[in-house]
Amino acid sequence: MQRRFLSSLSSSAGNTKTLNQAKWSVKQVKKSNFHLTLDEIRTSIDSSEFIALSLQNTGSYAAAWHRVSAIDTPQTSYLKAKYAAERYQILQFSLCPFSLHDSKLIAHPYNFHLFPRDELKLGMPSYSFSCQASRLTSMAREGFDFNTCIYEGISYLSRAQESASKFLSGNPILADPITVSSSSSPATVADTMFVGRIRSRVKNWRQSCIESRSKTGDDDLVSCLRRLVLGSEQYGSRLCLTIDVCSERQVQLILEMMTEFSDDVVPLLVASKSKGTQSVRAVFMSSKKDKDLFKRELQDIENEENRRVRGFREVVDLISSSQKPVVSQNYLSDFTLIHAKFLGPLPSNVDDFNSSLSSAFPNVVDLSQLMKEISPLSNISNLPTAMSSLNRFFAPVDVEVANQGCPVKSNEVHQSHGQNAVMLSQLFAKLRTIQKSDLSTLQSNEDCQGLASDDENVKVWSKNNRRVSLENLVFIWGLMKKMTASKLKNVLQTSHPVFAQEFDVKYLDKSCAIVVFWESGLSETFISDVNNEEKLDGSLREMVAEGLRASGYETYKRACRLGFWEAELADSLDKSLESSDMDLDLDTEASEIDWSSEFAINFDEL
Repeated sequence: MQRRFLSSLSSSAGNTKTLNQAKWSVKQVKKSNFHLTLDEIRTSIDSSEFIALSLQNTGSYAAAWHRVSAIDTPQTSYLKAKYAAERYQILQFSLCPFSLHDSKLIAHPYNFHLFPRDELKLGMPSYSFSCQASRLTSMAREGFDFNTCIYEGISYLSRAQESASKFLSGNPILADPITVSSSSSPATVADTMFVGRIRSRVKNWRQSCIESRSKTGDDDLVSCLRRLVLGSEQYGSRLCLTIDVCSERQVQLILEMMTEFSDDVVPLLVASKSKGTQSVRAVFMSSKKDKDLFKRELQDIENEENRRVRGFREVVDLISSSQKPVVSQNYLSDFTLIHAKFLGPLPSNVDDFNSSLSSAFPNVVDLSQLMKEISPLSNISNLPTAMSSLNRFFAPVDVEVANQGCPVKSNEVHQSHGQNAVMLSQLFAKLRTIQKSDLSTLQSNEDCQGLASDDENVKVWSKNNRRVSLENLVFIWGLMKKMTASKLKNVLQTSHPVFAQEFDVKYLDKSCAIVVFWESGLSETFISDVNNEEKLDGSLREMVAEGLRASGYETYKRACRLGFWEAELADSLDKSLESSDMDLDLDTEASEIDWSSEFAINFDEL
């Protein structure tokens, strides 16, 4: 179970002291100095207690209703974050390993410039990504260098992509150990005939390899003719035999058969240009010592290739393997992106996401959730504003940047990128000082991430803690006349008897509003009557005739689940109502990774 650190806020307050707002020089890491900086980063992580991170993305949400709001359940919140993570790209990854010694914070800040360059020419890590115009404008205003990003940004592969790249790189890979009992289906007559033919071929080839060691007096022409007749080739300095295959079933059969010759034959898999296995290559070993040496050589080649293709994910793996607490401003937004870009495809539901992520990052501190429990910060998401609001507490935090140690000069705009990670570590340190917390109290993964509020009740207004059952929410759209929420509420009050009871109205975007009934049973009555013309009269009949539609929360959940991310919520709800119930059973999660590069964009040519 992934866990995160939270504790209760002490109510005592002392004299105020302004946080040091000086900007500190943050080490900028690009493609040109990435490998030279890796050892330094590893040392910084190993020597620190915590790791703060902050991401600079190309966007966050494409429409107003796509943004996670108070009405969202844990599942719909996750689906919105998942859609954004799969759509947008990380261009900067700010990292700040830090330690706390009383009121002193020792920080090691880095800012990594990223770009999903297809360096392997395999269509990975990304064919394309979306950009939000307002986000790019803001980045340009802050001095973001897009040329540096594109030409000097560090590329990467996710763990899933790395696994696929091993097979598609063209380099033979060592087959996993296999036993005869692992076969998934009984052998057919065709299987038996195929295995018998290949066994005879391998047996004759192996015997010739054994004999060739003793016939050192043969001239080169005789040896060459012998290898040609038997189909033997060279793999480096060793003899090998290539067996072409037509299916993965044949690969399985060959590997099972080759266990008979495992003492001196090592099977390798050779991938086809598109997908799957093209052939099995059997390599002859002269001795057990030679076999062990060969496997070490293959492992060394694989490790070197992995280091080359991982790129920035090497840093993500360092964070993961350290098992240090990771401080994030927004768990859901940050870690859906991190999972999608550096681990693998995002699962279809929030529980599977939490389970998958916990294996890589077991300790996460979500400051956005922590701040919601603190009165001065409950409605603040901006970091500088949050720290300014805490000035009423006496909580001195002295920051020392260990790997730089000097403030940014006014003309060094580019050096200021990555300040948010330092600010997060400052905010965390200040909160910890205020709370007098020893961080010994842990809460469960879901509770800490704000993803375990029950699926039956939500808040409608972020500044109001009053909760309402999902069954008492009604989405209405198709209003011909534009009106404010208060005006719409006045119109509804005279349109139907259910509105004689307490209710509220809130717009979710310009096309759709939500009606909150504070008494059970009224929502079902209203939706039923809207969909039954015989029960309509007065202004409500007129509104329905003009296009008014109403539906419950399940329609909204279905729209999110089926990926109906239209610009206006009304259009998404329309599509959700029109969709068949069978659509709910569709599994939208990718079951495998298909890295065909036929339509890949070559970013190097941009």
